[in-house]
Amino acid sequence: MSAMTSKNPAQASSRESIPPSEPLSVVSICLDKETWGILKIFADSTPVVRLQKHLSDYRVDDHESVLEWVGDPPPDICLLDFDSDRRSAAMVAERIHADAPETAIFAVSAQSQPDLIIQAMRSGCSEYLLKPLDPEQLLNAVARVGGRRREKKEGDRAQVVAFIGAKGGCGVTTLVTQLGALLASTYGRKVLALDLHHDFGDAALYLGLTKYRYNFFELAENTERLDADLLQSFVLHHSSGLDLIPAPHGTEPARQTTPGALSYTLDFVRTRYEFILVDLPPGLNDANLELIRHCDQVNVVTVAEVSALRNVVRQIDYLTRKHITAERIKVVLNRHQKRALITEAQIEKSIGQKIFWKVPNQYVHVVKTISGGDPVSQISTSEVAKNLQDWAASIGRKIGAEDKKKKGRGLFGFWNR
Repeated sequence: MSAMTSKNPAQASSRESIPPSEPLSVVSICLDKETWGILKIFADSTPVVRLQKHLSDYRVDDHESVLEWVGDPPPDICLLDFDSDRRSAAMVAERIHADAPETAIFAVSAQSQPDLIIQAMRSGCSEYLLKPLDPEQLLNAVARVGGRRREKKEGDRAQVVAFIGAKGGCGVTTLVTQLGALLASTYGRKVLALDLHHDFGDAALYLGLTKYRYNFFELAENTERLDADLLQSFVLHHSSGLDLIPAPHGTEPARQTTPGALSYTLDFVRTRYEFILVDLPPGLNDANLELIRHCDQVNVVTVAEVSALRNVVRQIDYLTRKHITAERIKVVLNRHQKRALITEAQIEKSIGQKIFWKVPNQYVHVVKTISGGDPVSQISTSEVAKNLQDWAASIGRKIGAEDKKKKGRGLFGFWNR
């Protein structure tokens, strides 16, 4: 995401990313007369965009749905003027971003103060275009949207699966690192783990990857420079084949990642992997919700405790109210015991759905792997190892292809067979 204040030759080449036969639909909201005129000339002179409609008010108090207002299906791009009423513009951007996350929102303004740019980005805008509108800068911004659309259509995109704990200590990081390593090593899949804990992220430690400088939040701050080389400078490589972009390991204040930057970065990364496993911190907040909106599935990890199960119910209710469909929300029961005080039937009744996956309780074995710093080689032949192997097989085995076999012991220390 960038404030479009200067031309960049490297960006200009990105216009080739737009297939001329597939123009991008554009809706404008409250553009002033001069800006609307420039936009219309631009649309008339290039085949890459098609003006769909021009809306002359913000309608912040209108209860009409966003899709009924801007169009259904929603447009590819929305140009939103922030000058006539900045507060209303921000509210409209948030509504569009929440209800039509695939629509790229371009803020248009004569103001270039950093705090105003940040405000627009936090409301969901992916570009900030300065008045008077520069056709070359507009073309570059449109090209980035076109490039992402083409990658989604033509390229294999990773399945993105988020893991979030009902509370701290439910074992989310352990599941992400071990499942990711299994998918990479045993099944030869290209897998990336993202540790999105602002504080106290442990995925790198669990994988024995303790020497690094950069984290995902810094990557999302550099979307204007995002390419394959920059991405690789952020990625840590584990011996199992699993890649990781770690959490911050310093004590600096938590970074505020803007919604547009997060979605742009994730879209870029998912064209380069088969699976992306996301380790989210517990909590109901905008940052987690933004990531979950772009996931194919969210696994809510819990243990058989009253407080954790109460939080599962809260999380499911929150996510469904935010239009995350029920079929995308799965409940994983970690440290499962057959003779637990709270039975499976009681758990399923309280959460209102079936348990998606149950991971047996062998806490001592798992702690040993964490202490050793290499979870993929130190779990002995155990029930939890077989369980995770089965889970990885259920999603990682390629149809019509033989599993990748290793001589001797398998990833978790038991024999492949």
